[in-house]
Amino acid sequence: MNRHQQREVAINSLYQHLLLNKDIRKCVFDAMHGSNEIDGYLYSITIGTAENKYPYIQKINDLLRKDWDFNRLSVLEQAILLMGCQEILVNETPKSVVIDEAVRLAKKYCDDDSYKLINGVLDQL
Repeated sequence: MNRHQQREVAINSLYQHLLLNKDIRKCVFDAMHGSNEIDGYLYSITIGTAENKYPYIQKINDLLRKDWDFNRLSVLEQAILLMGCQEILVNETPKSVVIDEAVRLAKKYCDDDSYKLINGVLDQL
């Protein structure tokens, strides 16, 4: 599984975790169709993101316009932004790579203009 595919699994898992308040490990297990082999990178961008979500939410709120709030975003937008925080701040993935991947995911799964917001927030990290 390449990194883009791992990010798609991560977004699916984080979406379920955020929407259903489901244990992130169970979400990843389900997304991997019961496979117990979770690559270290996938582990970081799913479980690591979930474990750090509250500080990331605060950081995202600080970067949003004053009339916006994290909870106002769609759950998919939230998942993409949280994963982007993990990749930039912890994994030290180059910001340009993270933003490019996040924009691709937003264009595929979110509303038409969501990618602009995601690009703007992640660029400020």
